[in-house]
Amino acid sequence: MTFRSVFDAGFIRTEFENAGINTQFIPSIWKYVIQNPNSEWRQIPSLPSAAYSLLSSKFKPCISVVESAFDSTDHLTTKLLIKLQNGASVEAVIMRYDSSLGKYGGKPRSGGPRSTLCISSQVGCKMGCTFCATGTMGFKSNLSSGEIVEQLVHASRLSPIRNIVFMGMGEPLNNYTSLVEAIRVMTACPFQISPKKITVSTVGIIHAINKFHGDLPNLNLAVSLHAPLQEIRCKIMPAARAFPLEKLMNSLAEYQKKSQQKIFIEYIMLDGVNDEEQHAHKLGELLETFEVVVNLIPFNPIGTLSQFGTSGDEKVTKFQNILRNTYNIRTTVRKQMGQDISGACGQLVISETKKSSSLIDIEDLSR
Repeated sequence: MTFRSVFDAGFIRTEFENAGINTQFIPSIWKYVIQNPNSEWRQIPSLPSAAYSLLSSKFKPCISVVESAFDSTDHLTTKLLIKLQNGASVEAVIMRYDSSLGKYGGKPRSGGPRSTLCISSQVGCKMGCTFCATGTMGFKSNLSSGEIVEQLVHASRLSPIRNIVFMGMGEPLNNYTSLVEAIRVMTACPFQISPKKITVSTVGIIHAINKFHGDLPNLNLAVSLHAPLQEIRCKIMPAARAFPLEKLMNSLAEYQKKSQQKIFIEYIMLDGVNDEEQHAHKLGELLETFEVVVNLIPFNPIGTLSQFGTSGDEKVTKFQNILRNTYNIRTTVRKQMGQDISGACGQLVISETKKSSSLIDIEDLSR
């Protein structure tokens, strides 16, 4: 028999309503499961008797398990290999920061230690980005909302999570219904993650962007632009053919008009492909009417899969200075974490066999 995750919010609410059980018990069930990972349903106090039998017959506290956890040599990054009920696996990455120490070239900030969790939304990905290891897997399946939330459950037992970025395996907006339901759980009791601390990244699924703010207000939207010209985007991101740059920018303009929020632009630096001065000027012209933060991402090698080189520090700095000084666009360079455990940006992949750093944390971009 296939059980559902107790964190599949829509399903458990429907089951409780059909059984005449008050849905107000659900957050307390979630809280107990988070704090007591090995408990049985009968151990949860003060539930109606009908709730115990319903939970036992249809739900599991978690339908996924942490198969392994790899720590980087600096112990700032942990990559979780999470096995799903259907036998497939996904990866989630915990990135730890201590703002009070002023690490990575930044001034000390309030808040002390904090962790960001990078979450997967799909097994594999159908976008096929040529610089991303996950794209080599192809698309396997969508995660349920419960499987998405369970990544937070597993990670929170290892580190207190303050920020969440949907930048793991998969294209989040291609699993829109589960994404929305999962985030609504994460922002409610007992998790209570602030919407302003959650960032959803997309290659630019226009129809989903058009309804994103209405369904998930106050969240951060990050767009994997990676090139200022449609021709280059199509070359390195095959899915871009379905989302022409002009239509994408019109969609982002409408989104920003409605949300009144800045948009994060992700831009991977590929040597000789999109990192020349002319590309910086084109990008500046494309974005100068927007309220954005451009995050330049040094390319992470993906072993024998790599067909690209990493842009040199001098190129990255020059690119950044053009955007900042000529176009007055806030531009940061992503601090790379977890490269030694293949947990950095673009390196997440499940095998069939088995120095500029002005960005400290996604949280700092919203300041």
